[in-house]
Amino acid sequence: MSGVGGAVMTVAMAPIEILSKMVKPIALAIRLFGNMLAGHFVILSLFGIVFMFGGLHIMASTGIGVVTAAVVLGVMCLELIVAFLQAYVFALLSAVFIGLMQHEHH
Repeated sequence: MSGVGGAVMTVAMAPIEILSKMVKPIALAIRLFGNMLAGHFVILSLFGIVFMFGGLHIMASTGIGVVTAAVVLGVMCLELIVAFLQAYVFALLSAVFIGLMQHEHH
């Protein structure tokens, strides 16, 4: 036999493998949370425009409110599409990671 013995490598690599099995789902959850939070921040920022221009003349602020509401509705529809896409990617990557954890039978 050449190289490092199997027992030595098993002991050395075990903590790294265990850590990698725990970090992947946590990384997926943080990614999903960040993407969902970003959409909410965009919507809240757009709603902030209405309050920022609230001191203007009533007709101007009404126009700004209508335009902002239309943009917010568009962003909400986009966020809905992103939510479905993120759920699909999350489920797909979870299935891949679970499949990788199982040993192949020869």
